[in-house]
Amino acid sequence: MTTVKSLAPKRADELEHLLGSLTDPVNPTGATAILAADERAETLTAGESLLHSYGLNAEFVPPELGGRLERADHLAEVMRALYRRDPALGLGYGASSLIAGVTLWTAGDERQSEQAARLLLDGRRIAIAFHELAHGNDMTGTEFAATAAVDGLLRLSGRKEVVTNLRRADAMVVLARTDPRPGPRSHSLVLVDRASADPARLTDLPRFGTVGMRGVQLGGLCFDGLPVPSSAILGPVGSGLETALKALQITRTVLPTMATGILDTGLRIAVDHLTERKLYGGPATDIPHVRSVLAGVFADLLRAEAIGAVGARALHLVPGAASVYASAVKFEVSRLLLEAMDRLAELLGAHFYLREGPTALFQKLLRDLAPVGFGHIARAACQMSLLPQLPLLARRTWSRPGTEPPGDLFALAEALPPLRYDRLALHAAGRDPVAGSLHALADTSWATEHADLRTAIGDDHAELAQLAAVCGPLSPVELGVDARPQHYDLVTRYVRLLSRTVCVQVWRHADPGDFLADPAWLRAALHRSAPGPHRPGPLPTPVEDALFAELLDRRATGRSFGLAGRPLSV
Repeated sequence: MTTVKSLAPKRADELEHLLGSLTDPVNPTGATAILAADERAETLTAGESLLHSYGLNAEFVPPELGGRLERADHLAEVMRALYRRDPALGLGYGASSLIAGVTLWTAGDERQSEQAARLLLDGRRIAIAFHELAHGNDMTGTEFAATAAVDGLLRLSGRKEVVTNLRRADAMVVLARTDPRPGPRSHSLVLVDRASADPARLTDLPRFGTVGMRGVQLGGLCFDGLPVPSSAILGPVGSGLETALKALQITRTVLPTMATGILDTGLRIAVDHLTERKLYGGPATDIPHVRSVLAGVFADLLRAEAIGAVGARALHLVPGAASVYASAVKFEVSRLLLEAMDRLAELLGAHFYLREGPTALFQKLLRDLAPVGFGHIARAACQMSLLPQLPLLARRTWSRPGTEPPGDLFALAEALPPLRYDRLALHAAGRDPVAGSLHALADTSWATEHADLRTAIGDDHAELAQLAAVCGPLSPVELGVDARPQHYDLVTRYVRLLSRTVCVQVWRHADPGDFLADPAWLRAALHRSAPGPHRPGPLPTPVEDALFAELLDRRATGRSFGLAGRPLSV
C-alpha cells in the first residue's frame, strides 16, 4: 500500500538526507555523536553548523519577508527530521526562534518584522523571554517591568528565567508589565536588540540544570533598568497578553506536532530491539503482548499526527477557531506521546535505561520528550483555556447542524491559503467546524460497507449531544481557574471526541490506495480512543495484524512510522 508522500515537502527529505544515517557511528549528526554531546550537556555543534548551512531559520520566516514559512503542516514535517534524532537540536537551534518569530509576524510593524527577518535569515537567534519561575504559565502575574522614563525611553527591570538561547540571542521578545494595575491590558511585548544593549545593565544567570534537553542553553537574565526606545513595543501598549495568546496558537499546534518525531524513533528503536531479541525460543515480537503494544503505539502515533495535521491546517483555513484547536492539539498530542513512550519503555525493560549500546538513544529521547507536556504551556493550562469556551461551542455548534468545515480541512495533501496572523482570535465565538462535522457524519449512508464504523460514529454523535446538554447551561463564571474537577473532565471528553472525529474525517478524505484510506488504522484509532476510565484493551486481531504488518514493512523499507511514511536516512 502506498504512503502519502505528498504530505512531506521536498525540503524535509533534503534535510533528512543532509543529516545522514542515525545509526552510522561516524556520522557527526548520528546517534553516537548526539549521545556524546548529551553526556557532556553540550549543544551538538556539528548539527548546528549543518542547520546553518541549510538555512533552517528560513522555515520560521514568512515568504513575504524572504522565508519559507508558507504552511504550518510543512514546517512541522521539516522539524520532525530534527526531533526524531535530537530534540535538543530541534528546540535549541530552531523552535525557540520560531516562538519569538510568530509574535513579531502577528504584532510587529514593518520595521520590526523586517529587522527580525534579517536576523533569522542571517542565521542568528531571537529568544522569547516570557518565563518567570514564580509565575509559570500565569502570564498575568508577570512582574518584569517596562517603566516609562522622563527621557521618553523605557526602563526594563526584573528577571527572566529558564529561557532558551537567552545568552547567545541577538534579540529577544520580552513580556513586560507596562501598567501596575491588574487586568488584560497591563502587559506589553518588547523587542530588545541585545547586540546594542548596555551590557552593564544585563547579568546572565547560570544555565538551569535539567533532566532532559541537556544540550539546550536554558538561561536567565537580570535586567537593571535597561533603556530601550518606546518604539520597541510590539503593537499598542498593553496588547502583550492578547498578542501572545493569539500568536502562540501557532506554536501550541506545531511544537507538539513536530515532537511526534521523538515517538517515531522511539518506536523504531523498540521494534529493532524486540525483533532481534530472542526470548522463549523465538523473537520477542512473536509474543502476543509485545505485538499488541507495538501495534497500539503505532496507532497512537498515527492518531497524534492526524490531530496535529488537521490542527495545523485549521490555522490556515479556520483561524478564528484556532484558539480551541491549538489547545486541543497541545493537550491530546502531548498525552499520546508521553504515554506511548512509557509503554515502549515497559517493553524494553532495563534496555530503556541504558546509556550505551543500540538502545541508548531511547533514554535520551524519553527525557527530552518530557517538556512536551509542560513546556511553552502546560496541559493543565490548555484545559483552563478551553473550559470557558465550552458553553458557547455547545450552544452554537454542538447542539445543531450547520457549522460545516472547509472542504480541504481534512484533505492533508491539498494546498492551503496563506497563514493570516491577523485573523487569529482570542475566542472561537462558538465556532467548531470539526466537532460540528459530526452532524453530517451521522448520516452514515456513505459507510454502508463498515457497520462497526457506522456504530462508532453514531455513538460519537450521541456523545456530542450529551456533552452539549451538559455544557450549554454552564456559565463561564463557573469555568475559571477555580472550576470544579468534574468541569475539567468535560474538556477531556470533548478533546477525545474531537480527536476521534479528526481521524474519521482524515480517513474519509484520503486518496484511494493511500495507507490512510485503509480502515484498519481508523479502527485502531477509534479503539484506542474509546471512552472509559481504563487503558483500552488489545486491538481486534485483524486490525492488529494489519498494523503490525505495516509497521514491519516500513521498518524493512526505511520509512517513517507517521502519516507521511517518508523515506528516512536510518
